[in-house]
Amino acid sequence: MKNIRNFCIIAHIDHGKSTLADRLLDSTNSVAERDKQAQLLDNMDLERERGITIKSHAVQMSYVHEGEEYILNLIDTPGHVDFSYEVSRSIAACEGALLVVDAAQSIQAQTISNLYLALENDLEIIPVLNKIDLPSANPEEVTDDIVDLLGCDPEEIIPASAKTGIGIQDILEAIISRIPAPKGDINAPLRALIFDSVYNPFRGVETYFRVFDGSIKKNEKIKFLATNKNYSADEIGTLKLVQHPQKEIKAGDVGYLITGIKDAREVKVGDTITDAENPTQIAVSGFEDVKPMVFAGIYPVDTEEYEDLRAAMEKLQLNDASLIFTPESSAALGFGFRCGFLGMLHLEIVQERLEREFDMTVITTVPNVSYHAYTTKQPKEGIIVSNPSDLPDPSTLDRVEEPYISASIITKADFVGPVMSLCIEKRGEIKNQTYLTPERVELSFDMPLAEIVFDFYDRLKTVSKGYASFDYSPIGMRTSKLVKVDVLLNSNTVDALSALIHFDSAYDIGKKMCIKLKELIPRQQFDIPIQAAIGSKIIARETVKALRKDVTAKCYGGDISRKRKLLEKQKKGKKRMRAVGNVEIPQEAFMAVLKLND
Repeated sequence: MKNIRNFCIIAHIDHGKSTLADRLLDSTNSVAERDKQAQLLDNMDLERERGITIKSHAVQMSYVHEGEEYILNLIDTPGHVDFSYEVSRSIAACEGALLVVDAAQSIQAQTISNLYLALENDLEIIPVLNKIDLPSANPEEVTDDIVDLLGCDPEEIIPASAKTGIGIQDILEAIISRIPAPKGDINAPLRALIFDSVYNPFRGVETYFRVFDGSIKKNEKIKFLATNKNYSADEIGTLKLVQHPQKEIKAGDVGYLITGIKDAREVKVGDTITDAENPTQIAVSGFEDVKPMVFAGIYPVDTEEYEDLRAAMEKLQLNDASLIFTPESSAALGFGFRCGFLGMLHLEIVQERLEREFDMTVITTVPNVSYHAYTTKQPKEGIIVSNPSDLPDPSTLDRVEEPYISASIITKADFVGPVMSLCIEKRGEIKNQTYLTPERVELSFDMPLAEIVFDFYDRLKTVSKGYASFDYSPIGMRTSKLVKVDVLLNSNTVDALSALIHFDSAYDIGKKMCIKLKELIPRQQFDIPIQAAIGSKIIARETVKALRKDVTAKCYGGDISRKRKLLEKQKKGKKRMRAVGNVEIPQEAFMAVLKLND
């Protein structure tokens, strides 16, 4: 065990994690020349296009230092806030972390939140100052920022450039000298942590784990503690760029396990693997079910494709265990699914993967968060409302609670005013303002999650000219004055456009929705009233005027009563048409509600 080192790389988005992982693989000769490519561990098309890591990856490298061979297990982590649960499990499987900071952009919100995660798990932190070869790099100033943040000596920070290979040898030597070897008792009962799983269509679920105590042997009977199910370890092995089957994996090491499980819900990230005959009494701590933050309806454009969409969602869930969905139906859109996501980026990624990998064209309804509603009949038990149509009748409603988050925003000092105005507009309460340097400020807010779901991140980037980084963590539920705003078209409620909104902004949003829909709904032969309502009270109205035919064109001169008779006849026809007329809502209308502030 003394020659094993387990470490991960943590950083803000786009600070060079994946490129640094490439250089480490090159330096340890873990990649054949013909397999080399940029961002080698990002193997999904979407990851490569967007330049972000969506799934964490594990890879084993060998490195000879002072005549001894060391095994280095690198666990690459996603950088985006939506995938922070995966980052926390990867950190739990390691003894050390490389904290990568961009020498041009300095410390960002995600750097700090991932650092706190690593410190909570008592990891040895090796600070790396990346991209020092950039013309815009400012190594001296950023070094001071890191020293202030970590309280380390400036000499401990390794200057590097993952692109050109500067400092890579120093990083490898620091991993061996500074990160402690794993501790564990080889003779104790098996205790291993699942930190990731991927779905292989031929072999079922492949589980990635780190052994803390004992050892796992091929064909051994094993048990998953959270699901309490037993399996046989059909194949175990280590993770190089391709899998290497082994007979046994001992304490301290990282590997993969194939048991032939076909249902990904049976493998939960954060679960403990133990021996079925001689189970451990101490589970690896920190396991929790992933909680979705944002809910949206996903419907097929063609209602006949509902079953195909169900099959596509099930396959996607095998690869992305944090996606949660249940069937639902809507009068406007037909049959579809109510899906739970970790955040807006996660929603976008899922929608893109459905379109690319499964050729499904889908409509996504307005995203919302889940609320707790308490009625006067049973005030003790809350009803979980993840769809506005589930909200109880206002006459029986006692109160509604909504999820709040603690948001941390790091920006340049010039943009503090606009950022504060944006957060206050979104019902945020400022908690703290810290100057990290004379130029950079960290602002802390408590704000409702529902307010950041729509366009908050885009508007934050706009008001700060791209210089703000944002990170958040949930802090529980708080009572709010929320109302359900319905949209009525031709006096019929369109359930897919309903939304739960704070009372103070209900009128504004109702008015904007009506104006937006008036632009998008094509004119018919009859007037279409578009109304926004709270309960039975109409708060805003717009009318799409009818296409008119001039029925009085043939009357030139003569008695006025002749014209009146023709107009009355037309009026009756329009009235009858409006009673049976059906208003088609174009697809853009559902997405336009997201862009109300444009």
